[in-house]
Amino acid sequence: MDLGITIKNIRKQKKQTQTEFALACGITQTYLSQIESNQREPNLSTLKLISIELNVPLPILFFLSLDKEDVEENKREAFEIIDPSIKSLVNEFFAV
Repeated sequence: MDLGITIKNIRKQKKQTQTEFALACGITQTYLSQIESNQREPNLSTLKLISIELNVPLPILFFLSLDKEDVEENKREAFEIIDPSIKSLVNEFFAV
């Protein structure tokens, strides 16, 4: 799961700097930087604030963060087939 990179990508698509986004979330820019580089895992309440500011529901944020290593080995082939289509649909729906 690559939650930090997903947060960073969505933030950038919304054309917000780390400083602007961190301020909106009530966290420091340093902490946001650590989250986005996967150096720190935010707690659930911080993740909720981030998802609200990104305008992406938290379960969707988690889904967008999935990669094939998060899926059971016997299901990876199916995941790799459907993942791009589903993520594209989700991105379109949430204007990510």
